[in-house]
Amino acid sequence: MLSRSWSITAVALVTIVFLLDFGVAELPPNYTFMHEATEAPRVSFYDYIVIGGGTTGIPLAATLSANASVLLLERGGSPYGNPSITNVANFGTYFFDTSSSSPSQQFITEGVVNARSRILGGGTSINAGFYSRGEEQFNIEARLTDETLIEDSYQWIEKVMVFEPFLGGWQTALRAALVEVGVTPDNGYSYDHVIAGGTTPLAYGVAFEDSFGNMHKAFLKGGENDEIIVSAGALGSPQILILSGIGPKEQLDGQNIKSVLQQPLVGKNMSDNPRNGIFIPSPIAVEQSIVQVVGITEFGSYIEESGGINLKINGPISTGELKIENRNPFDNPSVTFNYFKEPEDLQKCVKGLETILAVIETEAFSNYTYANMTAQEILDLNMKLPYNQIVHANTSSSLEEYCKATVGTMWHYHGGCQIGQVVDDEYKVIGVDGLRVLDASTLLNCPGTNPQASLMMLGRYMGVKMLAQRLAVTKSYADI
Repeated sequence: MLSRSWSITAVALVTIVFLLDFGVAELPPNYTFMHEATEAPRVSFYDYIVIGGGTTGIPLAATLSANASVLLLERGGSPYGNPSITNVANFGTYFFDTSSSSPSQQFITEGVVNARSRILGGGTSINAGFYSRGEEQFNIEARLTDETLIEDSYQWIEKVMVFEPFLGGWQTALRAALVEVGVTPDNGYSYDHVIAGGTTPLAYGVAFEDSFGNMHKAFLKGGENDEIIVSAGALGSPQILILSGIGPKEQLDGQNIKSVLQQPLVGKNMSDNPRNGIFIPSPIAVEQSIVQVVGITEFGSYIEESGGINLKINGPISTGELKIENRNPFDNPSVTFNYFKEPEDLQKCVKGLETILAVIETEAFSNYTYANMTAQEILDLNMKLPYNQIVHANTSSSLEEYCKATVGTMWHYHGGCQIGQVVDDEYKVIGVDGLRVLDASTLLNCPGTNPQASLMMLGRYMGVKMLAQRLAVTKSYADI
């Protein structure tokens, strides 16, 4: 993708998406701007090339396409017409699909089974669907300074994607129980998360492979504001940079990749919010649902329902590292998150578990528990469930042990191309011209209960900013 000597590194992406005119009303799955990569010309030219049709890449590309030609590349297929994705009752089944066509690409780290999205829409197409705006701290960390544009960008997303869910008996009971144990106030239905030198390398094009194995090349037109934006997610973006010669020297040398820019911080500070579930045997049926109720505690634990109770901690402080294992972009990189390595993260989990155990004892939740079943019996039962591949005892001697033994992924991967380290305040890759990274890999912390709202807003926000720079005229946000 990048080089001082103008060679091109292949980026293996299976589906090509052309974004031409989002002003035309079209109904899924018959979008005229969406095509298989096999239909792409062998050589083509664009104002912008966006790599990764995920949570941030799509709103970014949609915004840029209003006044520029845009190529959006996505390695996965379309979610439309796939009931395992579009039907709520099938939520999560794709995590067990290890075929090459699965929208979820499995990998295991530290004994925890993880998943990397491989579908148009990215993680937003296969997650639990909870929408929560990031707290003010995210705007500060993300260097987003235009309050009006932040609000307009959120609303641009919300008017087409977000709706108020119906709460069944289970969700209503959990919400009441959270209030009963002091997780207050009840905010009801809300979007808010309440609490270099020398010659500079130039990015100029990409090479991608279609499902038949044919190679295609797409180049920027050469305009002053033409750019490549990598939006392949916290796993994909660092991987693509390293494969393109931008990364730690030892990784480039280890895989015999020609160095474009030695950047030791690419792939560093990788994080995933640890998740701990508690299955609570109920004497009555529990409605199947995705996440609709969340208790946001003051000590940094988020308690979510999804037909059971899940616990997520904020941050986290614990971090790991991403490394490529070979030069095949189809393969997952090696990644560690060091779940609960930092004591503060572990204590947030413990306090969250204490809150959940208190919820179980409330009057509001009494219809969903067996009166004669103790908290210890519930914990011991859960210790026997296959939450991960970590070898541990079948009973719980402490809440700390329970947290470590039952840890799972929240799939909220972030870091690896962090702002202020790999990219600057405008998300431009430091030391390279014509290249930005814009997705969760740039985050310092995971915003809100779920980062997708903030990431979609970020895509829209930066799209507006980039178009304004291209047009170099005063234009209202609503017209873009």
